[in-house]
Amino acid sequence: MVAVIQRVGSASVTIEGARRSEIASGLLVLIGIEDADDQSDIEWLSRKIVNLRIFGDDQGVMNKSLLDVNGEILVVSQFTLQASTKKGNRPSYIKASKPGIAIPLYESFVKALQQQISDEVKTGEFGADMKISLVNDGPVTIIIDTKNKQ
Repeated sequence: MVAVIQRVGSASVTIEGARRSEIASGLLVLIGIEDADDQSDIEWLSRKIVNLRIFGDDQGVMNKSLLDVNGEILVVSQFTLQASTKKGNRPSYIKASKPGIAIPLYESFVKALQQQISDEVKTGEFGADMKISLVNDGPVTIIIDTKNKQ
């Protein structure tokens, strides 16, 4: 799994002109899933995300986690995070899981985050053409690939 985590002041997902989900302060998580991903990746990544100390403390130092600040999470599936750009100029998405594999893993990831924060995790719609709006706070953007845990 590849995740792009953005600390946001706000974020929203719009599908076909209708607002699907929105959050105030918290994290926008873009997630790309590949066939090699499994439950251990989900558990490791969900714990890592909610415990990342990327929110400011009283001195303005990034020393607090999402849990510490009671932030919200918006998760959006993004297969293009699995793009390979090694050859030519047209990205290959061969590593990106097909919906039959990706959807259950995506849903399990959302559920794991909900259990971590004991609150609703907002989402986009898997496979939909989504418009994402965000106010990146910082900006702070972190990229995590579960295949690089060590």
